[in-house]
Formats: sequence, C-alpha cells, structure tokens
Amino acid sequence: MSHILVIDDEAGVRNVLRDVLEDEGYSVTLAEDGIQGLAALEESGADLVLLDVWLPHMGGIDVLKSLKEKSRDTEVIVISGHANISMAVQAVKLGAFDFLEKPLSLDRTITVVRNALALEDLKKENRELRDTVFLEDRMIGESPPMQRVRELIDQSADTDSRILITGANGTGKELVARTIHMKSRRRNGPFVEVNCAAIPENLIESELFGHEKGAFTHALARRKGKFELAHQGTLFLDEIADMSLNTQSKVLRVLQEPRFERIGGETSISVDIRLIAATNKDIQDEIRAGRFREDLFFRLNVIPIHVPSLSERIEDLKELVGYFMTKFKRPNQPEPKRLDDGAWSALEEYPWPGNIRELKNFVERVNIMCDQPLITREQVDQYLGGTGRNDPGSRLDRYAEMKLGEARDEFERELIIEALGRHGNNISRTAQSLGIYPSSLHGKIKKLGISVDR
Repeated sequence: MSHILVIDDEAGVRNVLRDVLEDEGYSVTLAEDGIQGLAALEESGADLVLLDVWLPHMGGIDVLKSLKEKSRDTEVIVISGHANISMAVQAVKLGAFDFLEKPLSLDRTITVVRNALALEDLKKENRELRDTVFLEDRMIGESPPMQRVRELIDQSADTDSRILITGANGTGKELVARTIHMKSRRRNGPFVEVNCAAIPENLIESELFGHEKGAFTHALARRKGKFELAHQGTLFLDEIADMSLNTQSKVLRVLQEPRFERIGGETSISVDIRLIAATNKDIQDEIRAGRFREDLFFRLNVIPIHVPSLSERIEDLKELVGYFMTKFKRPNQPEPKRLDDGAWSALEEYPWPGNIRELKNFVERVNIMCDQPLITREQVDQYLGGTGRNDPGSRLDRYAEMKLGEARDEFERELIIEALGRHGNNISRTAQSLGIYPSSLHGKIKKLGISVDR
C-alpha cells in the first residue's frame, strides 16, 4: 500500500483528498501546514506528497525545497489556486512532478497520483537494480590493509570532501570510488566516471564540460559534459595523472568555483558534485617532473586512500579466489571449481603484477578452459598469466572438437582478456597492442561477453 502525505491548510480539501485516496487503496496522512508536513515526513516517510503552494508559517515553495533536500526521490504534486499558477510552474521547475489546480477535479487527481506513484515505483526498481549491479563486485578481504581502506571509506563517505585514490593498476580503485558513492548521501544521484587516459586531448574538454551546437566541426547538437551529468552525484576522474596540464588548469578552475561554460556557450552553469580522483602513478614524481599541477594535487588530496596491491594482502587470496570461482561458475556446473594444495601453493608464490584484475581474469580463464572440478598446479602453471605456453599440444587439444568459428571466438576471448590485463583494461592501449581500432575492440568485447573493470 502506497503512503501519501497531504499538506493543505484547508480542512475541506484535506478531508476530500483523504476520502478519495483511501477509496483508491492508499494510506493517507494529513498535515495543515508545511512545518507539520515536514515533521510527518520525517516520522513516517511518504511515497508521494500532495502540497498546497499557499500555506501559513512556511510557504509551499520553501516546503518543497526542504522536502527535496530530505527525500530527493519522493515525488511531489503541487496544488494551487488560479492565482498561484506561476508559483506552481516554479515548483515544477524545482522538481515537483505536476500540479493540480483548484477546484480539484477528482478524476484528474487520481490520474496524476497514479502516474506519480508509477514513476516512484520505477525509481525504486532502478535503485534496487543499481545496488545489485554495484554489489556484484564488492570489496573482498579482511587483511589489515583492507580494514584500513574500509575505515577510511566509512570515515569519509558521508562528507563531500574530495578524495584521491592511489594504487597500482588492477587493485580496485574504481570499486573503492563506487563504494564511497554508495555509502554517501549522494547515493541516489549519478555516479559518472571519466577515464582521463582513454580520451584524446582534443576531446577531453568537450567530454568534461560539454559543448553547444556549432561550437566546432561535427558539433551537430548541444551535449552535456560529465561535470553537468554528475550534478548532485559523484564524478570519478580515473587516471587523472594522465590528464594534460591545460585540462588540469580548467578542472582546477571548476573546483575553485563550481561554475563553467560549455564550449561555445556563454551561459555559466553551476554544478553540485562530489569529486573523487584516482591514479596509478606517483603524483609527487609527476609534480617534480612538471607533468602535474601541485595546486590541483592539494585540491584533490583532501582525503588520501591507498589501495594495497594483492601481494600486500596475500592473506585475502583464498577469499578472493572463492568469490571469483562462484561468480564465474558455469550455468550447468553444480559447484564452483576447487584448487588442490599444489595449485594453492602456485598462486601464493606468484607475485601478481596485475593484482586483483589479473586474479579475476585467471579465475575466469580456468573456468572456461578447464573441464575438471579440481584445478591442479599444472593447470595453474599453464594458464596463469594467460600465456599457456607450457604445453602447446594441450593448448590445441581443447579446440579439437570445436568448429572453426567457435574456436576462433574462444581464442579471441582468451587473447583479449590477457591483453586487457596487461594494459590495465585501457581500451586504447589494448587495441593498439592487438593492432585493431578501439571501436573494433569494443565490438569484440560486447560480442564475446567480456567484463571490463577498472
């Protein structure tokens, strides 16, 4: 049963709405002014609010602003008299779903209420789906370095302080950024990621700040940039040390005063974002070499979080392998594959230069290539690192029963997974190493069902 809060200073309107809405099967709470309404919302929440714009003590517009701050996704239908239509239009611009004009049409009221609640249901479903996607790859491990990372996340998540995440390729810096977002008060807002290393220098400004139609050749329509798309959410600038000095200066200017203009535009746009940056480089070395602005570093490095390499948290290896074995288990496989003692010894002795990403790719690889439920040391030696060169004969044996197209797809999939691991899942570098265009690589990744994480 959906719960509706009615805020109106006219007792007759309140009572009529209660009777009509309860007849439709909704539960209804009544409030005679904005202060009572906000208190009722705080106490019992609401799936939908019907709000009169003309209220004593606290005007409807102020109530709407306060309500949206407290419960951003709760839909609001504004009620207005004929003389207050301009105020109702203003309320819609501030985020109200729609407005109803007095005297109320009960049929229209019921229709608008149903539509607003249907939208609220879609938002809830979207949040649940997004939470499920975000939790698909969660932080695994209870080693002291990982406990420290979790402590820093918990301490900083509910603030708007900027965070700089450092760590080697494949350690899970993006996962840390997403976890911070999911634990923050901005969790219902967008999480927008920009891979600074993957965007050409001549396109990065448009990517970040957007452009107006006709601003340059091929600018055929207005486009919002990542800063604008991340409004009221989190902007994650990955591999920020690969950003040019010119772009760094423009980002610094937006951080100093959160306003900018699209390329070719004259209107100043204000944004409310929480910025998280990440890099696999030593920023101090980059600053000394003149490749990174020291003033931007100080702006970003309010809360530093270092993500340990897998070799620094090797005690988490068994838990990580168990998690990925379950994740990549074949649909027709009753139980996840297991490793014998020799296989575990081989994994523990390996230095893991590619960190968690390399481990994830390895587990996915053995689930595809090995039919036996128990993985041996010989198989670890064969497939670890993705080379499989220890036994060329056995490498060809697994293709023996396949048709040419199927074998080609299997080989391409393994080769691309290995290349992505070597290049930190950077599409441009991986495509270059394979001798194909990035667009072709994107197509193959989609066709072969390869998951690409950062």
